[in-house]
Amino acid sequence: MTTTCGKECGHDHGKDCECGHDHGCKDCECGHDHGCKVTKIPRWVFIGLLIFCFTVPVIFLITRAILQPTKPQFVLQDATVYALNISAPNFVSTTISLTISSRNSNNNIGIYYDHLDVYATYQDQQITYYTAIPPTYQGGSNVNVWSPYILGSNVPVAPNNGMSLCQEEADGAIKLSIKIHGRMRWKVGIVTTGDYHLYITCPALITFGSHSTGIPVGDAAVKYQLVQSCNVNM
Repeated sequence: MTTTCGKECGHDHGKDCECGHDHGCKDCECGHDHGCKVTKIPRWVFIGLLIFCFTVPVIFLITRAILQPTKPQFVLQDATVYALNISAPNFVSTTISLTISSRNSNNNIGIYYDHLDVYATYQDQQITYYTAIPPTYQGGSNVNVWSPYILGSNVPVAPNNGMSLCQEEADGAIKLSIKIHGRMRWKVGIVTTGDYHLYITCPALITFGSHSTGIPVGDAAVKYQLVQSCNVNM
């Protein structure tokens, strides 16, 4: 049944408009002198949203304070060196296979590793390209193990670093640092935090010649059992 605003609502404007047509009465209720009353969202909906938005972060903070999550522990297990050459003398070419483990010592808190990049440095200067570790989830009290390759071809270094590299190579031991930069999130129950930045540094001593502590692997590679704990900052 079609009704008109003027007749149905009891107003006398001289000109009726039909509800459901483009005369100001579509999808609304009559009841004002010059138009229609827009249906409002109930106040309890807004109150419920405010309560939800307030209580979820509070519950997470309380839970985290009780559980007291500790940082993940990273260990550089070994490094297999296929190439580590200094030439010209300020260029370095490197090919190294790594085994890196990460332990989550929290019983009831998981970790999302959203992004991790691995690379090598010498005296704080990067000598390999970034190698990405695929995103992964680590449950409570679990250990993850990754085996990335890091590569660098004729990477230029500062002249003083080139000279120092040559000297250390002649002495039979080069001190490298394996670094991991990335982002992670904590997971407590059904709640997940925002991103935390990870800065990880692992010492790696690569020995040569009569000083070598490595095990030959094939014709051109040497494997070093390092088992070095890494420094983890968040």
